[in-house]
Amino acid sequence: MLSVGIDIGGTKIAGGLVDDSGSIVRALRVDTPLTVGAIESAVAQMIAHLADGEDVAVAGVAAAGFIDRDRSTVYFAPNIAWRHEPLRERLEALSGTAIVIENDANAAGWAEYRFGAGEGLRDVIMLTLGTGVGGAIVTNGELYRGGHGVGAELGHMRTVPGGIQCGCGQYGCLEPYGSGRALARIAGEIADAEPTGRGAALAVARAEKGKLTGPAISRLVLGDDPGALAALERVAVAVGEACGSLSAILDPERFVIGGGVSQLGERLLEPMRRAYLGALPAAGSRPAADFAIAQMVNDAGVIGVADLARRGAAGGM
Repeated sequence: MLSVGIDIGGTKIAGGLVDDSGSIVRALRVDTPLTVGAIESAVAQMIAHLADGEDVAVAGVAAAGFIDRDRSTVYFAPNIAWRHEPLRERLEALSGTAIVIENDANAAGWAEYRFGAGEGLRDVIMLTLGTGVGGAIVTNGELYRGGHGVGAELGHMRTVPGGIQCGCGQYGCLEPYGSGRALARIAGEIADAEPTGRGAALAVARAEKGKLTGPAISRLVLGDDPGALAALERVAVAVGEACGSLSAILDPERFVIGGGVSQLGERLLEPMRRAYLGALPAAGSRPAADFAIAQMVNDAGVIGVADLARRGAAGGM
């Protein structure tokens, strides 16, 4: 059974015709339009193009934001002017196709659970370390959404009382400490504090580009630069300690780490595991989760939301 998956990003909309093994058999990408109406029209046109000539009963659409329990209304989106937007109704009217709406982090986490780094397990948590921190929880083989549909916003756990203000308005959330943006901020602090010591290479990289970018920090990390490694360790520790608390509540078998920062692989995971075990209640006397890097990369949202839509059409979720 083929289904269409659409992942709406801030700059690109990715789409794919996806089979039941999680393979994309037809793909399409377009720039994200500037207005809500134009975005919805673009998504409807992509669905029509991807489904052309195929027996497609349903399409899934993933977007950042808070989505209701019925997977139909976007309560709030951070990058698009959707406020209590009846998105499913609008897209079904435009496309003539049954639609399922899903949070983008949930969609990516589901893809990893079904076809990627979480395949074969029953309880998996995914943390996506990008500009912010996204989250998805699969417990006993089911995607956790919460009583109102907006659960698993793991980046907005408050981990540092009275800490840095987060984009959500609260202070001390995980996101300002465990994201790619946090990595750049911390690297800048090290460059300022130790410009002729371990922050020297960071200071040079910042001077060359006018700011510290993710690729520049990653190159320094991969070259074992001490300042960049110190910045990465602070991010890894913040996330690892949060995972210790999550294990106390949800007891996952595995944490899957995705997003741009995850490309640093074991250099990220090694200090994260250490911090996790240091924060895990009864560590050494209970089973601990393991950690893995996400496998689906840029296609996770498309594959995950297509699979969720297919399962919904079949009565699976």
